[in-house]
This record gives sequence, C-alpha cells and structure tokens, in this order.
Amino acid sequence: MTGRTVTSTWWTHSKTVALIWLISAFCFFTLFQMALHNSSQTPSSTSSNSPNPNTERRSQLYDKMGRDLDEHGAAFLKHGETSQSLSLSDIFTLKDGYVTPVLKPANPPVRANVLYLSTEFSVPIAEAVKNIFNPYFDKAIWFQNSSLYHFSMFHASHHIVPVPATTEEIEAEASSVEAVAATFCPLKIVLDRVVLTSTGVLLGCWQVISGTDPITIRAKLKNVLPHAPEKQLYDAAILHTSFARLLGPPKAPSPTEVLKTSDNVQFFHELVDRLNSQFRGFKAVVSELWYVEEYDVLALALNGRMNIRKFKLGCSTE
Repeated sequence: MTGRTVTSTWWTHSKTVALIWLISAFCFFTLFQMALHNSSQTPSSTSSNSPNPNTERRSQLYDKMGRDLDEHGAAFLKHGETSQSLSLSDIFTLKDGYVTPVLKPANPPVRANVLYLSTEFSVPIAEAVKNIFNPYFDKAIWFQNSSLYHFSMFHASHHIVPVPATTEEIEAEASSVEAVAATFCPLKIVLDRVVLTSTGVLLGCWQVISGTDPITIRAKLKNVLPHAPEKQLYDAAILHTSFARLLGPPKAPSPTEVLKTSDNVQFFHELVDRLNSQFRGFKAVVSELWYVEEYDVLALALNGRMNIRKFKLGCSTE
C-alpha cells in the first residue's frame, strides 16, 4: 500500500514538472518569435520614418528662394537680370503698357529636357494666378502659357554654353532620351510653396511623393548626353515651374481704391500668401518627359518657335 502511494505521488509530481517545463518552453518560444519579428520590422520602420535627403535638400533650396525677395528687394522694378543671366530688356518690351516678348533666334537651338505638367493640373493654378495678380499688374505681367507648364531637368545645349549638333546627332540624342525616359516612373508631386524671386518670377516649388526623383532623372540624362554642358542651369534636386513674371510696380485695380505700395515687398508677399493659401498641398502627376529644340531663346517661356518630342515615363526595368 505504501509502495503504491509513493509511486502514485512520484508519477503525479513528474507530470506536474513536465507540464511546467512544457509551458515554460512554449512561453520562451513565443517570446523568442516575437522578438525576432520586432527586430526584423524595426529597420524598415526607422527607414520609412527617417527624413528623405532629397526632400530636405529641396526644402533648403526653397527656403533660400523664399528669402531672395527680402534679401535683394524687387530688382525687377529696376530692370534687373533673370535667373538665366539675361536682362529683362533681353526678353520683354513694354509698348503702351503692354508686355511683348522679345523672340531672338537661338543659334544653335537650345536643346532642353523638361518634365511636362498637363493642363489637368496647370489650368487651375494658372486661373488662380491671373485672378490674384492681374487686378494689380494689368499689362505689366507675363503669364506662363498653361499648356506649357514644365520643370526644367537637363540641357544638352543652352544659350550660356552652346553645344552645336548635326541633325543626325540630335536624332541620336532624342532616341537616347526616349530610351532612358522609359525607365523613369511617373512622379506624384505636391506643391510645397509658391515664391516670388527678386527677379520677378513667380515660381511653384514642388516636392516628390513617389516616382523617380529629379536627382536620378538628371543623373541618367547626363549619362546619355555626354556632350552636354558640364554646368547646368539649376540645382540637381530642384523641381520648380514658372507661373508668371512681374515686370512693373503694382497699381490700384480701380480709381476708387487706394493702394498702399510704400512697402512693395510686403505687398508682394501678401499676394503670394493668397496663392499659397489656395494651392499649398496641391497634388499632381507628371508622366511625360519632353525633348525640346528651342529655336528662339526661352521659347518654352515666351511661346517661341520650338520642336517638341514627347516621351511617356514607362517605369520599365533596365
């Protein structure tokens, strides 16, 4: 009787120990798997939350551009230079208060690669720009053609460093650009801010949400256009488009309204703020790259003579 009791007690104890061991092992295994899962997720989470260096670089550029008017004043009221080292008198004339572009032949033609913003997105912006600025500038303003809103990417030849090319060489360039454009993914972009520069250019400054970054686009274009000028016109990160150019001082929209222009810079800021309040955060999609031969200087900006080859961004693998 006593032996049976001892055996029964031992057996019960053994089962209890085994059960405790199994529970402990199960808990350990579960915690171990959770730890592995968390460790595998942490790097990607950290990466997605970390600032994009290209976005940061663009923000710094736009901050600097936003300070330009305050730091240098409204130089365009004194007929200063444009951002491309051209004087305003080189590209515009004022006749009886009307702005007329000065179309000068580009010899050799400028060969520009630009991203195109379709009218689906450009027209609403263009209408707002006109509604806000036209009452105060009337004829002393040049509005960018809304069917030609574009983002300058890379020049195979520009007016500062001309690179002549034969017809065959131009065709070869265009073919190379078409091939590389097929590897770019459409850009989903957002309007970060609108700024007015000291040279009178009203610019939309954009950030990239998804798609091929402008830095990558410019690098690949440079690779397929080896004879292009080493010095390009814009920073490799920038994504901006011109909306309008101011050419004279503001005026009261009606004889009964008194316009306080003792501080023109502050007044300009107020107009820009109105535009920002409407369109900051505006999203768009860019899906075309254009290879443009500009037969007139700044033909894209001034509605001059040009030949446009349009290439879809294909997002294909190389």
